[in-house]
Amino acid sequence: MKAILYYVHDPMCSWCWGFSAALKKLLGTLPRDIEVQRLLGGLAADSDVPMPESMQQQIKSNWLRIEDSIPGVRFNFDFWSKCTPRRSTYPACRAVIAARNQGKENDEMMTRAIQKAYYQQARNPSDYSTLIEIADETGLSVPEFESDILSTETEKTLKAEIQFSREIFAESFPNLILQVENEIYSIPIDYNNSHIMLDKINTILKRNK
Repeated sequence: MKAILYYVHDPMCSWCWGFSAALKKLLGTLPRDIEVQRLLGGLAADSDVPMPESMQQQIKSNWLRIEDSIPGVRFNFDFWSKCTPRRSTYPACRAVIAARNQGKENDEMMTRAIQKAYYQQARNPSDYSTLIEIADETGLSVPEFESDILSTETEKTLKAEIQFSREIFAESFPNLILQVENEIYSIPIDYNNSHIMLDKINTILKRNK
């Protein structure tokens, strides 16, 4: 029985940041024969337009709600005064792919580094200059990263992952989809209890044995 757990996310998704601790616990307790694949869902396409004030207020409210509902998660609200926000997360998604090209383990590493830059250091990952700085800080080859982040291959990969995410009905983030053979199952996200998600996964696996 082949089983794959897809984690569909966006590095600039605030709820994905809130989900980090529970996800780490879940992945650390999964049955060893489950393959885990990370997919970039692509939250917001490229844009050079400053974010409208109404959208800024909506996202700030989301940050406050996440802080209230997930213990230990904090945001640096200086971002909203220090940066010019744009509704544009595809550059950060491309950065994850470019980092992944230098080693599969860099997918999670770059995602985490982007989240820390955005949510804790009040830096803007919608800007390629910020993403290049992060690549340098994390020890990646900057010339290779700069070449890959804007390559046609990276763009193809991003579009393919977004399309596949839609095909498995992962249209919100974070999202967990379990595929067992040819069947797919949505795993409800629990931000504070990884055991609930693990129990759901184990129940599905037992049912398919």
